[in-house]
Amino acid sequence: MNRLVLRVSVVCLGAAIALSPCAYAKQHKQKHRKNEDLSANPLGNVQSSQPDKLLFDKAMKAMKKGHYDVARLDLQTLLNTYPDSEYDMRAKLAVGDTWFKEGGTAALSQAESEYKDFITFFPNSPEAAEAQMKVGDIYFQQMEKPDRDPANAVHAEEEYRTMLEQFPDSSLAPRAKQKLREVQEVLAQRQFEIGEYYASRENYAAGIARLQTVADDYPLFSKADQTLITIGDSYAVEAQKMAQSRLPAKAKTELVRYYDNQAADAWGLVVRRYPLSPHVEDAKDRLIAMGRPVPDASPQALAESQAEEDSRVNVRLGRRTLALLGHGPDTIKAARVGEPSLNNPSPVTAPAVIKESAEAFKAALAGKPIPAPGSMQEPQEASAAQGGGAGNYSVGQAQPGSGGGEAPTQKLTFEEVPDASAGGGAAAPNGGTVDATEAPGNGGVNGDPNGAAPAGAVGSGQPLAAPVGPTDTKALPAIDKPAEAPQQINEVPANEQNAQVKTGATVSGKPSKKTKKAPYDKKEESSSQHKKRKGLDKLNPF
Repeated sequence: MNRLVLRVSVVCLGAAIALSPCAYAKQHKQKHRKNEDLSANPLGNVQSSQPDKLLFDKAMKAMKKGHYDVARLDLQTLLNTYPDSEYDMRAKLAVGDTWFKEGGTAALSQAESEYKDFITFFPNSPEAAEAQMKVGDIYFQQMEKPDRDPANAVHAEEEYRTMLEQFPDSSLAPRAKQKLREVQEVLAQRQFEIGEYYASRENYAAGIARLQTVADDYPLFSKADQTLITIGDSYAVEAQKMAQSRLPAKAKTELVRYYDNQAADAWGLVVRRYPLSPHVEDAKDRLIAMGRPVPDASPQALAESQAEEDSRVNVRLGRRTLALLGHGPDTIKAARVGEPSLNNPSPVTAPAVIKESAEAFKAALAGKPIPAPGSMQEPQEASAAQGGGAGNYSVGQAQPGSGGGEAPTQKLTFEEVPDASAGGGAAAPNGGTVDATEAPGNGGVNGDPNGAAPAGAVGSGQPLAAPVGPTDTKALPAIDKPAEAPQQINEVPANEQNAQVKTGATVSGKPSKKTKKAPYDKKEESSSQHKKRKGLDKLNPF
């Protein structure tokens, strides 16, 4: 009896021990799920049994489980049934959240529309900053790599800038700044790669334009030092080309100094602005090789450069592999400190760079001081009233040396074209005539002091060129007449027919009786009427 009681007690104790972890785990799991619901629902800690609150909680639970259509239906029911509810603002924002979490191009476009409507209806609410932030996140998720279409990156930059400009005191402002730094890292990388490509193809104007845009608009770019070094190298190559040109000595010296100064400015900016960057020693070496002094960095620049370099995360092999396989850009090298650029200046273009170089070239040839870069003006075309040179005047203007006054520029029309066959000179634009004896120069035409115009000259009354062909068009030469057509004969002459019969030709489509047939060669052809080839002869192609 005692043994039986002991056994039953042991079995009951074992069952209790086995069931206790399951009950504890179930209770702990339910408690953890309740905590997740409270964190997902911003109004979940509000203890209320009102129907609008129950609808809102139900929609939040459905959205958490991935039933976005059910969640939208409950939220729309809340907005339509209780228009004065205190949960309407959060419900309208949650409708955009359902589209945002659903994903896809169409869903994200609908989410953007919902967030924009929320900002319109509730512009002064704290949730408006959250809606604007999520609009930027929509484009951030759809960004491509730097060598792909940059439309989504450009839109993301605009939305994050709007967020920081309209809601600078929001708690989401630091996150928006970091997102903006990452977006600008992608845009700067795109411009940098294009500029490096142009520089490698010796298209220095286009390369300088792209790289200068990066240096001006994105100072926090991870390769800003390398950007400025490439700009300086491009100007240095231009200086070498000017030194090897055949220009006058003075103009050549001025142009070489002009390009060397721009190269030194670019390299010096690397030392002053990015003193702790990876390529700062390269900039210093270039300045020393040119014979220019190496500038000193200020303590503030040292502190900023140190903070920027320390904030960057080193790219590991696993992260680089994932970045290559993914469709999105790699923003791990973006800075974590510093103020991102909030303005949108006009980018530098290649025509502007070419125009500056052309103005510097003209000033050097004219012996004038070369203006500083960026102060070039639009070139104005010289006219006769401004002392334009010979060959630059237009029709109607007084030519240099003619002693005539200034005349307005006029263009000849079709009716005013001079008639060379009529005597008395050619018609002038102002209604008069231009005679050969009034031509500028030595008082005549082609240096003739007597003023006599040669044959074919303007105003001589003779044609410029003699007509081609015979003067008497009534009687054409015999060689120009068409040959007579031969007489058509449908019958073959007798002599030709006899010749065809002797050679074995056909007459009227029938073979001649005297035609001899060629002998049969069994090696070249085979026929059922002749003996067929046997044995190896069948395989012999010859």
